[in-house]
Amino acid sequence: MASNGSQESVVQERGARPSRYISVSVGEPQPVDGWVVEEAQVCISVNGQELATFMASPRDLEQMAVGFLANEGIIQSAADIRYLHLSKSGTCVDVWLHDLSFEKPRKFIITAGCGGGVTFDDLSSEHEPLTVEVQATPEQLAHLMREMHLGAELYQQARGIHTAVLATPDQLLLQVEDLGRHNCLDKLRGAALLDGLETEGRILLSSGRISSEMINKARRLGTPIVCSRTSPTSLSVALADAWNITLVAYLRQNRMRIYTHPERILVSSER
Repeated sequence: MASNGSQESVVQERGARPSRYISVSVGEPQPVDGWVVEEAQVCISVNGQELATFMASPRDLEQMAVGFLANEGIIQSAADIRYLHLSKSGTCVDVWLHDLSFEKPRKFIITAGCGGGVTFDDLSSEHEPLTVEVQATPEQLAHLMREMHLGAELYQQARGIHTAVLATPDQLLLQVEDLGRHNCLDKLRGAALLDGLETEGRILLSSGRISSEMINKARRLGTPIVCSRTSPTSLSVALADAWNITLVAYLRQNRMRIYTHPERILVSSER
């Protein structure tokens, strides 16, 4: 499909590309000019050493790189970063730390998340339960999920992409999108670090399945309530219970399943 240069640059920035497809429903098949989400191989390097390669949406990659390094314990804050650079191609992020003694970990785990992300954290190691608190009503959570859906720009445009938000009980604070649901949590943490936004005591909502890696990244974010439109896994439920995280799944309209620590969800006795 023909397109001018300026339109291509805008589409590239937004992470979707024009596409033509045949729509088949009632009546004659119809050609449609639409969109598909963009998928690219992106990489993160630290102090000149390639650290990780992902299949991801080429959008908000600086935030994803910073959040990934924070979630893996390589940095503690944005102040640890001396220089952050996105390549001209828009697919590689070079991070230079003040600590020049950084060495690439030799052992890593290939995760089950979309895009084949890596994590260097051993999920079997012990972590202290969260002590920060937040409470919300089912109505507030349902409203936040609707707002997340409406604010998912790439999803509304092309479908085929995950979204995640950081919120208070009353409003969304940050929203990101990516092909991988775990990449979304890296982007959220990176955006929060770069913006100086506190993540502890917030509510995390995701469009994707909550796996063990997802709940582990939620623990690092310090979010006592984690919500998903879809399912949890057995390990994520066990970890959420151990780490004092309220896990809410199948949050759709006015229905939900509360798997752990239901005391944070203020359900009225009149319901």
